[in-house]
Amino acid sequence: MSAYLTTERLLLRRFTAADTDLLVELDSDPQVMRYLTGGVPTPREVVERELLPGYLDAYRRHPSFGHWAAVERGGGEFLGWFEFRPHPGGPPGEVELGYRLRRAAWGRGYATEGSLALVRHGFTALGVDRVFATTMAVNLGSRRVMEKAGLRFVRTFHEHWPEQVEGAEHGEVEYALERAHWRP
Repeated sequence: MSAYLTTERLLLRRFTAADTDLLVELDSDPQVMRYLTGGVPTPREVVERELLPGYLDAYRRHPSFGHWAAVERGGGEFLGWFEFRPHPGGPPGEVELGYRLRRAAWGRGYATEGSLALVRHGFTALGVDRVFATTMAVNLGSRRVMEKAGLRFVRTFHEHWPEQVEGAEHGEVEYALERAHWRP
């Protein structure tokens, strides 16, 4: 397994075509999908035809950016994924940080550990100028991870989502960190 980035407990690697079942399982947990789709699972066909091919294609276009499978270094267990990629249509030097972890990995510091490593890698090795992340305003767990990773609250905004998700009326929040304000 070729590592993109490692931390004390995590190995972040590229996804492969063999990872379909892992992604389907992750996106089938209603609690994992609560703040994304209101708990509705991502259909297998969407993972096979859209998500995974999109992840693989992104590596060809931007080899240092994309969605990275998160694996526990000690036992090789799939924990979820991290996203660290330019936002489509966004300014040069700006990347979006995201994460989706299996419920069994929640509350163990993995999201913070992976996020800190990606922010550090972005600023020190990839020439990133700004890292941002978004989540629903009511997703307090994700907001805490963003804060622990050094990102600071920027704004609240409202988007229209096709799925009705409880708490959407409170909007989305953006957190960000610029390289000039980053402290290793």
